[in-house]
Amino acid sequence: MTIDRISFVEVGPRDGLQNEKQVIETADKVELVRRSIDAGARRIEVTSFVNPRRVPQMADADEVCALLPEADGVSYIGLVMNMRGAERAIATGRLHELGAVCVSTDSFAMANQGQTSDESVEAAKAIIRAAQNAGLKGQVTIGASFGCPFEGEVDPDRVVAMARSLAEANPIEIGLADTIGVADPASVSRLVNKVVEAVAPIPVRVHFHNTRGTGIANVWAAVQSGATIVDAALGGLGGCPFAPGAAGNVASEDVVYMLHRAGVDTGMDLGRLIEANAWFSEIMQRKLPGMVALAPLFPKTVQE
Repeated sequence: MTIDRISFVEVGPRDGLQNEKQVIETADKVELVRRSIDAGARRIEVTSFVNPRRVPQMADADEVCALLPEADGVSYIGLVMNMRGAERAIATGRLHELGAVCVSTDSFAMANQGQTSDESVEAAKAIIRAAQNAGLKGQVTIGASFGCPFEGEVDPDRVVAMARSLAEANPIEIGLADTIGVADPASVSRLVNKVVEAVAPIPVRVHFHNTRGTGIANVWAAVQSGATIVDAALGGLGGCPFAPGAAGNVASEDVVYMLHRAGVDTGMDLGRLIEANAWFSEIMQRKLPGMVALAPLFPKTVQE
């Protein structure tokens, strides 16, 4: 399958930061959103509405939303785990999409959301409908689509069945998340193909972590197999507080570099992303894990 353009979703302000021990100032989170917009991002996951005792880094969700810059054509996404979170997100009046989450296994669903896998699917469908009723868009991600930190291998047919059920709520897209970074390109191709076929015409989004170094290859396999939306986080930050061993997201700069070199448009400006990486490295007081921002520019005209 040949795809010459994908929709890019910057998840750094939420998934990139949620597992960080260093508390990031609200103003810096908002600046990260602004710099993402300057780099071309038109869909940004800005925060999550979760219990602040469980995810302290997201305790300022309401404040972040209140300070979001006005930007034409930009869609702000709030991640929510339950109806209470959905109500909080809707009440901000600043979001355009609610992102629901369900999980492929009971063990991880209990750790992540305190419910079974089937219950997480029904909760996600309810959140999608709540978003729609509020005049927002509803989307959903299936966590641990490629492997579970507690139960190991996940049956692809289970994920396909979940996707079919979620499609009944008519989300704008259905995401497949490799929450702990265990996927490989072959398994990605197989699952993405199956889910694309099962839920068409609903688009399929992918969300990869680079825990074992396969993240970028998995993005390519997914795009070649019909995924049309790709998540990434500036600098490759990220992790999940409830998934032991989960490491960073695929880096926005790395994904954009690879796809642009392959002739796939992302709408992103690589030079601006690299500049944002340098700024955020100073905020984080360390080099970020992504590779492209650490390498010499190629071609040298990328920032001109």
